[in-house]
Amino acid sequence: MKRFFTKHGIIVLTVAVVIAVGLCIASSISSGTGFLYNAMGVIATPFRAASHAVSSWAGGISDHFDNVENLQEENQALRKRVAELEKELRNAEKNSEENERLRTLLNLRQQREDFTFASAHVAGRSTSNWEAELTLNVGTDADVSIGDCVVNEEGFLVGVISEAGLNWSTVTTILDPNSQLGATVFRTGETTVALGDLGLMLDNRLKLAYLQGNSHLMNGDLVLTSGIGGYYPSGLVIGSVEEIRTDDNGLTRYGVLVPQVDIQQLKQVFVITDFQVVQ
Repeated sequence: MKRFFTKHGIIVLTVAVVIAVGLCIASSISSGTGFLYNAMGVIATPFRAASHAVSSWAGGISDHFDNVENLQEENQALRKRVAELEKELRNAEKNSEENERLRTLLNLRQQREDFTFASAHVAGRSTSNWEAELTLNVGTDADVSIGDCVVNEEGFLVGVISEAGLNWSTVTTILDPNSQLGATVFRTGETTVALGDLGLMLDNRLKLAYLQGNSHLMNGDLVLTSGIGGYYPSGLVIGSVEEIRTDDNGLTRYGVLVPQVDIQQLKQVFVITDFQVVQ
């Protein structure tokens, strides 16, 4: 085919010109238009067709970009709506969790009618090698004062208020080395002391010290606040015995306690602002 056009290209071009001229003459005769005018029309026709094709193609490209822009706007609107729905879902879950805590607290209120509670949310936490504290969003404006016990909705002990401002307070948790509470073993009634310990704090454990020489403490024993002295309410669950160890001097024993509440996960707590001393 290539050779054909190479050898006979001039002949083909000549024939094409003759045909075009013939068409122009025939058209001018039949329509009454001039020969030159018809010739120009014949020559311009392919260019008009090409121009139309280019225009259609450009229009199609423009429509494509318009569609892409519309899709991007719709996608952005959908993303915004999804974000709003996710926020609503988080709020609903948060409200559901809080309602569940309040329902559980209601049971605690019925069991301990001698307690007066102030609800609080954990606004901050400080856990280091030396301390384990929480910051609450309530203070003296809610009758919170230094020495008040802090519990979760089930009545498990979290710690004690160590500082109180107008609308904030600090909780020294039971894990903190400065924490010390009179305790009693529920099963045996043995009186001891639960206290924070530097060596145990980072493992979320505390110490049960001053065990009696004839102590029958066992793994799994439940430990409660004793309430001796009237400083703190009695019967608050501190934790359970995980292990019994002997001091470095080899003379005394102590228990390792696992707190009944997961202090690291707390979001809402309840401050016991008043209670009746049980003799």
